[in-house]
Amino acid sequence: MSSKVALTGNEALAQAMRQINPDVVAAYPITPQTAMVQTFSQFVADGEVDTEYVTVESEHSAMSATVGASAAGSRAMTATAANGLALMWEILYIASGTRLPIVMPVVNRALSGPINIHCDHSDAMGARDSGWIQLYAENAQEAYDNAIQAIRISEHKDVLLPTMVNLDGFITSHAVESLEILADEDVKEFVGEYQPENYLLNADNPIAIGPLDLQDFYFEHKMQQAVAMGDAKQVILDIAKEYKELTAREYGFFESYKLDDAEVAIVALNSTAGTAKAAVNNLREAGVKAGLLKIRVYRPFPAEEIADALKDIKAVAVLDRAESFSTNGGPVFADIRSVLYDIKANVEVVDYIYGLGGRDIKVEEIESIFNDLQEIIKTGQVENRITHFGVRQ
Repeated sequence: MSSKVALTGNEALAQAMRQINPDVVAAYPITPQTAMVQTFSQFVADGEVDTEYVTVESEHSAMSATVGASAAGSRAMTATAANGLALMWEILYIASGTRLPIVMPVVNRALSGPINIHCDHSDAMGARDSGWIQLYAENAQEAYDNAIQAIRISEHKDVLLPTMVNLDGFITSHAVESLEILADEDVKEFVGEYQPENYLLNADNPIAIGPLDLQDFYFEHKMQQAVAMGDAKQVILDIAKEYKELTAREYGFFESYKLDDAEVAIVALNSTAGTAKAAVNNLREAGVKAGLLKIRVYRPFPAEEIADALKDIKAVAVLDRAESFSTNGGPVFADIRSVLYDIKANVEVVDYIYGLGGRDIKVEEIESIFNDLQEIIKTGQVENRITHFGVRQ
């Protein structure tokens, strides 16, 4: 039986990890993720899980140990944020290229420098092409639900790729929210026992993992990863359907909020989607046909589905909480504009890079973005394709 509780996002993810009961967790604390692994380590100390908790001296070592544990045949997890994720960079590619189904909560925080401990998406967006599945969460409930589903997604025989479960630093990780925690036995049954087909400690079928892979095979292995990422799309939907039967909570690639008849829309990830919903509600009351597309699954990118959802919108603003330094907009903007171009949709798409280093974005500010979109429709002109929103001049 599920129970209603009040938890921070970090505590909710620690509870999910406790219920998953991984064989191995190797982690290093870093703000704003620290409370997650600290809480989980207490579960280990209290004997509430069977997990082998490996204390390490850095995030590079944390991911290295997690890779070793997963390759050996264990269900392995870790967690990190910002510079910790950056320090893991080399090993992120090894985890995905070796097809290890690791699940890692990432508490999104700005990358240094200058040093900043608050929320933006520069950490996860920098790793978007590392071969990891990426899930994003508006609130603690979604982060908890994503973590449980991520185990099944990563371990599916057609996928075998690692997954990042993203949540906003401090905004979600440290805010206390009301959410529903499933019964331990329901989570245990849902995730099942991890039974890898090929692993290092299988004495009946000894294999090598991570050998030298030169011109003769490397390309084929990268192609296998790409195919697996494509296959993950249907797996994500299938597991979400199962999860809905358990919880009555519905998940897909994204959430369409009042998009059906919308003329103007915003695309957002993580906690900003909640702020955007409030803005949409206010504008709807004022007679403006506003809507929101909240991305949950960013990798694999659901291109066709997003294009179909946005094709009849007249003007779309993409909210990017990361700067790509391409001078052509943020990473999400590039993906959204590309898929709409592919279907030759008559949709004006503009980019608002916002909230870097944790700078707040308010309901009335998002309403002003919708006003900008209405002006584009009215005049047929785009004055600024890319706007650094809320930055002081």
